[in-house]
Amino acid sequence: MAGLMPKRVKWRKAQKGRNEGNATRGNTVAFGEYGLQSLDPGRVNSRHIEAGRVALSHFLQREGRVYVRIFPHKPITAKPLEVRMGTGKGEVAIWTAVVKPGTVMYEISGVSEDLAKAALGRVATKLPVRCRFVTRRHSV
Repeated sequence: MAGLMPKRVKWRKAQKGRNEGNATRGNTVAFGEYGLQSLDPGRVNSRHIEAGRVALSHFLQREGRVYVRIFPHKPITAKPLEVRMGTGKGEVAIWTAVVKPGTVMYEISGVSEDLAKAALGRVATKLPVRCRFVTRRHSV
């Protein structure tokens, strides 16, 4: 179990919970100029996040600045294959970020809009939720 995960957690295993409603926090472009916003509720696991980050930095070729706005805090457990029901909850298999519609997941600054759109389009294909390209709203 490598990749992104919290250093410490208060509880080792979490309950499933419900993912309802739209994002009220983290739903605007805050650090960069362009962002990738989720349109669906879902779970984005640490492998998806890392695949998106690698695709973004590779496409930009060390140009601009990349911001990853989501972090996998929620543990998802799984029981081994061919194990009978009962005998408790399985071990932690992967860490996920719970994403609501409107959550900005990645941001870019220091590049042109065309390049940012192409780069974030590449990232969107790696993610398990539908996404859209968004820009920072200048308060003028």
